[in-house]
Amino acid sequence: MGHPSSRHDRIRVFDTTLRDGEQAPGFSLGVGEKLLMARQLEALGADVIEAGFPIASDADAEAVRLVASSLRRASVAALARCADGDIDKAAWALAPAAEPRIHVFIATSDLHLTRKLHMTRAACLAAAARGVARARSYVSDVQFSAEDATRSDRDFLSEVIAAVIDAGATTINLPDTVGYSTPDEIADFFEGVIDRCGRRAAGVTFSTHCHDDLGLAAANSLSAIVAGARQIECTINGIGERAGNASLEEVIMAMSVRPDRLPYANGIDTRQLYPSSQLLTQLTGEAVQANKAIVGRNAFAHEAGIHQDGMLKDRRTYEIMRPEDVGVPGATLVLGKHSGRHAVARRCEQIGLSLGRRDLDRVYRAMITLADKVKTIDDDDLRAIAAAACGQSVVAAQTDPHASIVERGYGHGV
Repeated sequence: MGHPSSRHDRIRVFDTTLRDGEQAPGFSLGVGEKLLMARQLEALGADVIEAGFPIASDADAEAVRLVASSLRRASVAALARCADGDIDKAAWALAPAAEPRIHVFIATSDLHLTRKLHMTRAACLAAAARGVARARSYVSDVQFSAEDATRSDRDFLSEVIAAVIDAGATTINLPDTVGYSTPDEIADFFEGVIDRCGRRAAGVTFSTHCHDDLGLAAANSLSAIVAGARQIECTINGIGERAGNASLEEVIMAMSVRPDRLPYANGIDTRQLYPSSQLLTQLTGEAVQANKAIVGRNAFAHEAGIHQDGMLKDRRTYEIMRPEDVGVPGATLVLGKHSGRHAVARRCEQIGLSLGRRDLDRVYRAMITLADKVKTIDDDDLRAIAAAACGQSVVAAQTDPHASIVERGYGHGV
């Protein structure tokens, strides 16, 4: 199943953090913030950075123009409906770009055409071709997106794709706009569409843009790649409308960790994944969930005793990638109620506590009891526990040991 591939097949990464991601509630960015993030995305290695939707507001148009004038390696894309005003505004905003791309879209599903656009299929077909042709009069790199493609009639969608390719589109994006598809379904969808295009398909890049309403955006995007798509549209931290978009860090690390199943190259510097995630969090004020794959706080943290024991012996027992490969400073052995004695002993050694076997048992039991109350134990906690349980005066210089013991419950009743 899927089109033949090799490690030499390069996947283009289209980052839409600044457009689809930024338009989600709570994630809006100012002009200067967009520029900071765009520069980080270029350092990350994104091939295309979608900087905004210029017709939406003067501020968005200004942001796109500023990004376009500042980046020199990555292509800069601007979104436009298949309407003259949208396309003209996008072209103006992209004028300073070294590698400009106008991204035009129109919905192709009957549901969207009848209920949202009040448009016939014939009118949609004409608007799509006309919009691409107008965009092509400004730039040589034009992307066309068929909104709600995965819920569109396959025959009509094929007509639209043929028309926009003939009009000059160089990339064809087929979004799973509402995150409705499953991985097997989207693979069949891309294979079928590409096969229907015949010789036309040889001259264009097919792209996948998946939403995460069912938690399948990353899996669906990778299935589309296996089926012949050669561009993934994604966002840092998976931000975007509703449940978000495919997470850039997830699809990239899936290819990095599993080249046996996903033998594709890309231009992403994985060491910039965590810094990119952290910058976005700083700019938006929106935290990443602790258990988020790749960049979450717990992605490389280990609390369970069995896991900690394995990590101490060979990190490969419980880590399929190294934290430093994605820019995370290092793996963390978290002390909590699930931790084992080996992890406690190792952490005590690391912070300079020399404990005999009986003292270690006392510290371990006290740590487990306290962890039921405070969830995780930090180094100051561990020093105070040792002081209370073993009579050792080992506490951080900046910490009042009596306050620490009383406030955190290390003393009587532990």
